[in-house]
Amino acid sequence: MDFHIDTATIYVPDGTPVDEAVAKTTHMAIGAHQDDLEIMAYQGIVECFGKDDKHFMGVVVTNGSGSPRDDLYANYTDDEMQKVRRLEQKKAAFVGDYCAQALLDFSSAAVKDGKNTDVVEDIKTLLVAAKPKVVYTHNLADKHDTHVSVVLRTIAAIRSLPKSDRPEKLYGCEVWRNLDWTIDEDKVAFDVGAHENLAAALLGVFDSQICGGKRYDLAALGRRRANATFFASHGVDEAEGLIFGIDLTPLIEDDSLDPLKYITGYIDRFTNEVTERLNKLA
Repeated sequence: MDFHIDTATIYVPDGTPVDEAVAKTTHMAIGAHQDDLEIMAYQGIVECFGKDDKHFMGVVVTNGSGSPRDDLYANYTDDEMQKVRRLEQKKAAFVGDYCAQALLDFSSAAVKDGKNTDVVEDIKTLLVAAKPKVVYTHNLADKHDTHVSVVLRTIAAIRSLPKSDRPEKLYGCEVWRNLDWTIDEDKVAFDVGAHENLAAALLGVFDSQICGGKRYDLAALGRRRANATFFASHGVDEAEGLIFGIDLTPLIEDDSLDPLKYITGYIDRFTNEVTERLNKLA
C-alpha cells in the first residue's frame, strides 16, 4: 500500500504478509495518537483477542511529535519522541494480538486542515484493503481538536466508498471528554470488564506518556469502573467496566446528514432531559 507520508508503515506482529494481515480485519480503530486506541477501543481489542474469526487492526493517524515529556524523556527531541511513540504503539499491537497496526505519521496540523485530502485518502486506502465490519474512532464532542479532525476525516473517507463497501457500524468513543453526559438511550455501553490484566498491559506500554506526567493507565481503567458503577442508580453493577460510545452509523448510511447537527441532537436531548427533571421536581 502506498501512503502520502514516506515514513508511514504497517506493522504486523505475527509476521504475516501485510496485505494478507490487513485483509483479515473485522474490527478497526482509527485514532489520532499513540495510545488513543487502547483507551477508547478496548472493546474491539478484547472482542478479537485470541479469536480465529475476528481480528483487530489499529490505525494511528498522527506522528505523536508534540507530546509532553518528562523524567527519562525530558530532553528528547520531537524526532526522538516520534521513534519512541512508534515503538510503544507496536508493543501494544503485539500485546493486544492485533492483526496489523498502521502508523500514518501525519502532523497534527495536516490532520486539522480540512482542505488537506491526504489524510482522507490514506484512511480510505486502509478501509478498502481491510473492509472492516466495525470501526471505532473519536466522538464528535471530544474536546481535542485533533481527535475531532480524525473523526471528521474518517467519516469523509467512509463516505467516499460505495455504500456496499462501507463498514456495518461506526462508533465514536471516549478519550478527551467522557460520554456519561449523554442520555442513557443514546449511549452505546461497551462491556470491557474482561481481561483487565490485558487492558492494564496495553496502557502500560506507553511509558513515555505516563512518565510525561499523565497517568492515562490509571485514569482510563478508573473511568471504565466509574462508568459501570454510576451507569444505573437503582441496581447492582452488571459489568465491572464500561466504555461509552455514540453510534455514528447514521452518518455513513446517509451522506446528507450533517455531523454538527447530528452531535447537537445528542446535546439537545441531554438539555431536554435535565430541563424536564428540574421542571418536574421544582
